[in-house]
Amino acid sequence: MKYRRLGDSDLEVSEISLGSWLTYGVGVEADKARACLDTAFEQGINFIDTANVYGRGAAESFLGEALKGRPRDSYVLATKLYFPMSDTDRGLSRVQVEKQLDDSLVRLRTDVIDLYQCHRYDWDTSLHETMEALSRAVESGKVRYIGFSEWPADRIQAALDLGDVEKFVSSQPQYSLLWREPEAEVFPLSFANGIGQIVWSPLGQGVLTGKYDPNSPPPAGSRATSDEMGGWMDRLMQKPVLEAVQRLKPVAAEAGLSLTQFALAWVLRRPEVSSAIIGASRPEQVVENCGASGAQVDPTLFARAEEIIGEVLAPA
Repeated sequence: MKYRRLGDSDLEVSEISLGSWLTYGVGVEADKARACLDTAFEQGINFIDTANVYGRGAAESFLGEALKGRPRDSYVLATKLYFPMSDTDRGLSRVQVEKQLDDSLVRLRTDVIDLYQCHRYDWDTSLHETMEALSRAVESGKVRYIGFSEWPADRIQAALDLGDVEKFVSSQPQYSLLWREPEAEVFPLSFANGIGQIVWSPLGQGVLTGKYDPNSPPPAGSRATSDEMGGWMDRLMQKPVLEAVQRLKPVAAEAGLSLTQFALAWVLRRPEVSSAIIGASRPEQVVENCGASGAQVDPTLFARAEEIIGEVLAPA
């Protein structure tokens, strides 16, 4: 496993990190989830990402129990807030930052969160109020660093322009061969200001593993067949997209990688990316994913893959 610095922080994070969206505490049984977590550590993963809203606290509670026997300085722990936790608890106000942070600390069974992230931008709260609340969280010692997920570039810049608050060190955008939007504005703005990228869905919700045959129903037990985990996949499960993904397999083979590893290596080719978050329901998936770390790939193969995917994703 290779490691990269997260933005301007002193956090060294594994190139592959383990996430818990739609999986731990929700769609994956506890014993299988724990096996995935144990395997992640065995493979050198040291960065665990979650959020309060995943399972309305269930993912954090699972991790709090599963991690309690490990030295706290042996892993980097990240969580998030913003989405509703109840009919009245949502957003990034001062009250919510304080309440949700304390609740997350209890569920995670820890005194400090290494990276506390704004899950989305809160248009109903002043940016200065949010940033002051996050700054106080750092000053209190409950949080080491702060980050954001899926903020538009103008709001990132607005936060950077505030001179009397804690600075962000991380951005968490969706990014994959099937979704390249952050390259245009978020990547360059962040890179210029010491903000590293922790990308989610680098495998396009599993589509870039190549396991979905465009001419057959999704395999039993796959994410696409799960009520809990498959609700976000409609855009990616279109036949032209699945056909294009199948055409990537020989390109990956030429690189000496599985398609899964090739797709992750494509994400990690960018210097702006500190880590790629994977979601795994089986330990063997973790092992395969980790095989992408440090992979050396001929850039012409990446260019060929981009051309194949671009043919089906190009604007009409």
